[in-house]
Amino acid sequence: MLGKGVVGGGGGTKAPKPSFVSYVRPEEIHTNEKEVTEKEVTLHLLPGEQLLCEASTVLKCVQEDSCQRGIYGRLVCTDFKIAFLGDDESALDNDETQFKNKVIGENDITLHCVDQIYGVFDEKKKTLFGQLKKYPEKLIIHCKDLRVFHFCLRYTKEEEVKRIVSGIIHHTQAPKLLKRLFLFSYATAAQNHTATDPKNHAVMFDTLQDWCWELERTKGNMKYKAVSVNEGYKVCERLPAYFVVPTPLPEEDVPRFHGHGIPIWCWSCHSGCAFKMSALPKEQDDGVLQIQKNFLDGIYKTIHRPPYEIVKTEDLSSNFLSLQEIQTAYSKFKQLFLIDNSTEFWDTDIKWFFPAESSSWLDIIRRCLKKAIEIIECLEAQNMNVLLLEENASDLCCLVSSLVQVMMDPHCRTRFGFQSLVQKEWIVGGHCFLDRCNHLRQSDKEEVPVFLLFLDCVWQLVHQHPPAFEFTETYLTVLSDSLYIPIFSTFFFNSPHQKDTNMHQRQLSLPLTQSKSSPKRGFFREETDHLIKNLLGKRISKLINSSEELQDNFREFYDSWRSKPPNYHGLLLPHIEGPEIKVWAQRYLRWIPEAQILGGGRVATLSKLLETMEEVQRLQEKIEERHHSQEALQAEAASLLRTSARLSSLFPFALLQRHSSKPVLPTSGWKALGDEEDLAKREDEFVDLGDV
Repeated sequence: MLGKGVVGGGGGTKAPKPSFVSYVRPEEIHTNEKEVTEKEVTLHLLPGEQLLCEASTVLKCVQEDSCQRGIYGRLVCTDFKIAFLGDDESALDNDETQFKNKVIGENDITLHCVDQIYGVFDEKKKTLFGQLKKYPEKLIIHCKDLRVFHFCLRYTKEEEVKRIVSGIIHHTQAPKLLKRLFLFSYATAAQNHTATDPKNHAVMFDTLQDWCWELERTKGNMKYKAVSVNEGYKVCERLPAYFVVPTPLPEEDVPRFHGHGIPIWCWSCHSGCAFKMSALPKEQDDGVLQIQKNFLDGIYKTIHRPPYEIVKTEDLSSNFLSLQEIQTAYSKFKQLFLIDNSTEFWDTDIKWFFPAESSSWLDIIRRCLKKAIEIIECLEAQNMNVLLLEENASDLCCLVSSLVQVMMDPHCRTRFGFQSLVQKEWIVGGHCFLDRCNHLRQSDKEEVPVFLLFLDCVWQLVHQHPPAFEFTETYLTVLSDSLYIPIFSTFFFNSPHQKDTNMHQRQLSLPLTQSKSSPKRGFFREETDHLIKNLLGKRISKLINSSEELQDNFREFYDSWRSKPPNYHGLLLPHIEGPEIKVWAQRYLRWIPEAQILGGGRVATLSKLLETMEEVQRLQEKIEERHHSQEALQAEAASLLRTSARLSSLFPFALLQRHSSKPVLPTSGWKALGDEEDLAKREDEFVDLGDV
């Protein structure tokens, strides 16, 4: 078994099905239709949420056996989500406490999280969009968080099928107006039921005092000043109301070109600082061009004079990634994890590495980390200041400057520090979440996951240096999911001005302390030319799996840092060689049952160590007290050991083990070994022997 099937070591086991859930086949619903009386499972609606349409006797299929079995229940669509209400959900509520999202249930899909919708007609899978003349017998939904849902509609009433399918297609694919997003309905309905958390220590950077505090924290208050020239957004709607510029810069220069061409301070350290600057508007008139040139000459003189000394300019628009590269790479990469069933998983497992490599997503991550290290080398080793240039300074500037701060500033590796960083560089910094996530489903826009790319880069650091961070990968995974939950306004606007104008002081920002277009062709334009594709693939493999020819000073700086033990309270660099860049397993593989390792993975290992320590401590206490018998001690130790064996490598998103599961083999393989009941009986016997 290859890479994606193994997470955290050893072999894999298929994710367990809860023993209390009644799995049925479609024909069983038909033959026992009179006996099936659906229990009215309560649909929990959020404030402002409205039910739009629903269908009964829908079978939610499990992702195995070609999706021939599942749970029957109701499929509903609201103005916030698609939800499946299974008849056995009451049993789930009575079960032991699970790690659950407090807003989204296991069978809930927010409308913004829907990526693609497919219908099955006579065993053929087709993309669904617009108005349908014929309705499918099965509905397949691919989600942006990489979940895949199969709903069998074969035994649902025809009118209900039409309503639910048409409703889901319309409310997930039709272009929307900003004011029609659910977050406005929720903010209006919930404004009297929520309060600001006074314990939230994340800096919001929406006042002049916040910026002054950040300048003081980074010891940059002597060279830079916080300005309020854009208060009320009277100069530029793209910029925040308050920001920081070099002290010698006259404030009257800021409005000259509506905020373009102004070096805006990002962060300072003991040896330098990082600026970002958007490009000036392109002009054809010679007179205007000369004015722009003179203006830029003045700006460069300002940031080159003491105390700023030397400034290195890094043009990210021309010398780095393009947004099209990011969009194309991720579109190809995500297809590897949108698995419809077990058979498809095993069919793709053998050849999984080649499409993963050819998507270039992992190489893009490596390039981002490398660019951040290059900036750090200028700041740390050469005592230079760095000016990041980009057309609007709101995409790659946010990405690179944020990574530099995570690596150099240990405060940004704390929980509140990371929240403040996201607020400063991405939300207040004007990253266009509304456009980049295409929340309005505009036909002329495609999703470009720049923020997800940043989180994936941070995950590489967390994975390589976990003791340096105050948060875990689970925090990053939940943060990535929050991009598609239209309750909080954090990730649903293009700028602070757009947010303030539309929310009218009633916005509910995400409390970070809580927890139709087919993909475009990517790197290989001619998919049929297998010879060229293979040759290019080998060449890319060499690029990814070996270090590039780097500049001498960069290589010397990088190797010098790696030769020393890491200082988790100081500079922290990632390992960027090809094999060191990993797949973010918890996010990308968490919904694939075959990729889970029950009782394995980093979380299970840590849990085992903690339990062992607790067991030793308890045994010492018991020995001192000498009140318990040897049998009681053994029973207590056995109960402790059984707990960690139930954890999955993809915890907390994979359910805890409730019963034995089938071996990880293709369907054709394990059927030859006997029926399911025999296998379960054999495994139960094995478990009993193991316990003895």
